[in-house]
Amino acid sequence: MTQVTAMLVMFVLYGVLPVAGLYLGYRGIKKVTAPKMLEYKAMPQLGYIPEKSLPVEVKTALEQINEKGEKLRVIYGDTNNDGKIDDKDTVNETYIMIQNLMDRHVPQAVTDYRRLHDLDVGDGALADSTKIKHSNVTGKEALLDVLRTINTQFDDLLNASYHQDGQKLLATNRYLQKRFNDPATTTDIQELDTNVSSVSNASSTSRNIEIKAIESPTGANDGQVSAEDIKL
Repeated sequence: MTQVTAMLVMFVLYGVLPVAGLYLGYRGIKKVTAPKMLEYKAMPQLGYIPEKSLPVEVKTALEQINEKGEKLRVIYGDTNNDGKIDDKDTVNETYIMIQNLMDRHVPQAVTDYRRLHDLDVGDGALADSTKIKHSNVTGKEALLDVLRTINTQFDDLLNASYHQDGQKLLATNRYLQKRFNDPATTTDIQELDTNVSSVSNASSTSRNIEIKAIESPTGANDGQVSAEDIKL
């Protein structure tokens, strides 16, 4: 081993490896001690919110709105039922309303509450205990009222979609029953069966005649068949 090689090995062992170990340890400790962040996929405008910055009731309401809103986007946005929302779908007012609620109103309400929460220099209980002037609710209660209103609206839309799709199933069943129970339709089906049977019988008779002709060809003497009488 040359002197240069030995110096490189010493540099890696006592220089690079300790620094890399310290860096990885710092990243690991930072990741473990970092606050847990909340993410709502259907409402990306909310961004990443520290879990401890929101009360339990607010987090529960946001999870419900996120889940219901994602379903409603597909129901009212995917109008051609191809499994995705794109330019081929027809935009309607209900879909635009859902988009506005999830992209603008919910994030803005949460931002306003967090601003109220950050105004407190103490334990952060100002927004949870102090009533807003000219009202009878706290900042937390005001936010919950907004989320409850949106949640209720989403429930109504889901129920309306359920009954609408259910009526489609009932209408399909009524149409099929009328179609199959219609005498004219039944007669057409019977005539079709009769025609198919006639064609089948005629074909069978023709095949029998051909078979007999081969078994007893014309011109045979005394029922004897010679090889010359059968021509293929």
